[in-house]
Amino acid sequence: MIARVRSGEPEAYAELVRAYTGVALRAAVACGAGSEAEDVVQAAFFKAYRSLGEFRNGAPFRPWLLRIVVNETSNTVRSAVRLRALAGREAVLLGAEPLIPESADPAAAAVAEEQRAVLIAALEKLSETQRLVVTYRYLLELDEAETAEALGWPPGTVKSRLHRALRKLRRIMPVRGSGLEHGPGLEHGPGSGQGSSGPGGGTGRAVSG
Repeated sequence: MIARVRSGEPEAYAELVRAYTGVALRAAVACGAGSEAEDVVQAAFFKAYRSLGEFRNGAPFRPWLLRIVVNETSNTVRSAVRLRALAGREAVLLGAEPLIPESADPAAAAVAEEQRAVLIAALEKLSETQRLVVTYRYLLELDEAETAEALGWPPGTVKSRLHRALRKLRRIMPVRGSGLEHGPGLEHGPGSGQGSSGPGGGTGRAVSG
């Protein structure tokens, strides 16, 4: 698809935007874009299009795009010179993409929203680097290699920061109902010391760009 976009095929670029808008919105909101998430994503897609000449052939597209989204979000937040309220960020995050089908049980929907709020509140207590690595690995469902590519970190840095972040999350939030029950080191409960953030752990699924 990237080759088709580079060749100037308009429909190919439209397909690319449709395929990655959802994950780009989630990344922007998770990094603090709030109600400006859609504007941030539009700007990121424009910059990505202009920078396709720098995209390495054969590389996964999703981490490369998300790195642009994160940079654009940081620029937007800095220029706004204001903090995003947690309630506002959560509202946009929940509205960016339905968590469950509309036909599902309303009680289940309420539980899902409550769990999401608990997780977002806990993430706010992490350092910026820890929050980013957990967001990419679990909320955006990137594997470790994609997370390293998106954040521009060495794979070993991703593993160590993810391990410390999950260890801290065990201390500040209930494991069950957090959405990270099966994450490395979390499935055994607080203080168990079991689990690993190495390859194969976690719930993130590898998706090629």
